[in-house]
Amino acid sequence: MFDTVSYYEVHGKSYAQKHGNPFDRGSADNYYGRARNPHKGGVGGDSGPRITELTLDEMEAYHAGYDYNEQFGSKKEW
Repeated sequence: MFDTVSYYEVHGKSYAQKHGNPFDRGSADNYYGRARNPHKGGVGGDSGPRITELTLDEMEAYHAGYDYNEQFGSKKEW
């Protein structure tokens, strides 16, 4: 499950989603109702530690994941 890579198109660009990468973390933050806080990793398994210093491409991927889930995803029902 965690090794699966999916691809999503957002704003005309394709992004890979793999457990712990910036796109994944952006979509998860949106799903759980958290504010935007760009990062990668930090979710256990082989995702590594939480990292907040991202490249511009990683920041773009995080925001794309957040936007994608806002438009097409669901929200956690508490």
